[in-house]
Amino acid sequence: MLPRTRSSPRTGSSPGARSSAVVIGGGIGGLAAAIALRADGWRVEILERADAAPPAGTALGLWPTALAALDALGIGGAVRDLGRPATGGAFLRPDGRRIAALDVAGPARRTGDVVHLLSHPALLGLLRGAAGPGAVRFGAPVDADRLPGLEAAYDLVIAADGLNSRARTALFGPAYRPVYVGATGWRGTVAGDTGTCTETWGEGRRFGVTPQEGGRTNWFATGPAPEGARSPDGEIAALRARFGHWHPAVRDVLDRLEEGEVLRHDLYRLAPPLPRYFAGRTVLIGDAAHAMTPDLGRGACEALLDAVALAAALRTAPDVPTALRAYDAGRRPATQRLARLSRAMNRMSRVRRGTGARDALLRAALALGGPPS
Repeated sequence: MLPRTRSSPRTGSSPGARSSAVVIGGGIGGLAAAIALRADGWRVEILERADAAPPAGTALGLWPTALAALDALGIGGAVRDLGRPATGGAFLRPDGRRIAALDVAGPARRTGDVVHLLSHPALLGLLRGAAGPGAVRFGAPVDADRLPGLEAAYDLVIAADGLNSRARTALFGPAYRPVYVGATGWRGTVAGDTGTCTETWGEGRRFGVTPQEGGRTNWFATGPAPEGARSPDGEIAALRARFGHWHPAVRDVLDRLEEGEVLRHDLYRLAPPLPRYFAGRTVLIGDAAHAMTPDLGRGACEALLDAVALAAALRTAPDVPTALRAYDAGRRPATQRLARLSRAMNRMSRVRRGTGARDALLRAALALGGPPS
């Protein structure tokens, strides 16, 4: 239900007059934006299409900049306490030989903090707790034809509706859409703890293992596949066929898989990149604005940074349009650069011939410091 009344239009209003926002999407970015705006005195509603919060999910890598954003939201300490700090890792070949060490201490040298690993449901739980009871209205989809009504009823509309954002399509048209990259991904968790983070790179395929809170092991795998394909004999059989001859640490995870706990999702990126992240008084954050392949593990991080940057712009600008321009100028170049880096990493990981040269290129890239912290 939309508010029955609203005050006069805010197009050129002063900061004190800005008061109401609606967030489309109750995921990480949407919750973070709502928390940040409410702290500044905004009245915020969150509309989520799904009927309930996701019950399961795998580990997210929260980089120092994302942890700083969570500090600004008041839950950074809880995330560090609950999550697992990354303490070591390596890139490996399928036979277990090392390609390169993973410099987990690098972010600490640059920022004083390390990457923390926390499952998606756990992070959502902390964000929902900070947002307050009943903050998310579940089972409340927002189709494209509702956007004009939302802009008329609220001072600000925040579209955090993910990869397949209907708001993005409504604002910029179908030319800006998710594009399949030619690879599918599997992920899940298994019982037992692993102390290090590893990624094993083979001929066009990859298998990763990280720690997760609660003494569990998070894993993920990628490989080429037709879009929308599924394995007729089950996903565990498909994984074992692709990775079952790799080194013992990979086989150990495969031996502990349970069919109902394996998640499979095709991999997409947003192409072409958006010319801006707002239109009118509607602004895009997270995957709705800059969906990228998961190769750098930065999707959740950038959604958090978007939310905090948007709140900061609204806090300091004289009006909403000026704030949205400032947010766009600050976040669009940075996130689109990361999307390009992630796409390049994805292409490297899917090389099938000349893997020796690819591995040398990976070592060189890591020696230069990797992605920003």
